[in-house]
Amino acid sequence: MAMLLALLLSGGTAPAMVVIDETATVREEAPPHGQIGMSTVWRISDSVPAPRSFEFRKRALHAGAAIGIHIIDHDEIYYVLSGTGIVHSDGEEKALKAGTAAWLYKGAKVGIRQTGSEPLVLIIAYPNKAAG
Repeated sequence: MAMLLALLLSGGTAPAMVVIDETATVREEAPPHGQIGMSTVWRISDSVPAPRSFEFRKRALHAGAAIGIHIIDHDEIYYVLSGTGIVHSDGEEKALKAGTAAWLYKGAKVGIRQTGSEPLVLIIAYPNKAAG
């Protein structure tokens, strides 16, 4: 709330920076695009006041969970912090593990699913539709 007040008092210009503690953004929910299994999500960019040009999330896909296959209207990046998974793009699948990134292109049908015994923990970044 203090950030929003500061933004309003500044005449609508963006602040010099915003520092976010991920613990303030965490919640449990089914993953998007099919609600397959459960996940923990840190909706980090939701705490950033407008204007912002991209979204930034951390998500842990629990055992058997997946972000279902869907068409994207922007480039999107999945960066793996821990665990293993399979990323899908236009019918092609690749294994992912900690330290790997999947760059997914606008117009592709994409998705990702958790494999192995540990949650698949990802950073997900993509452009904000409202900024375009």
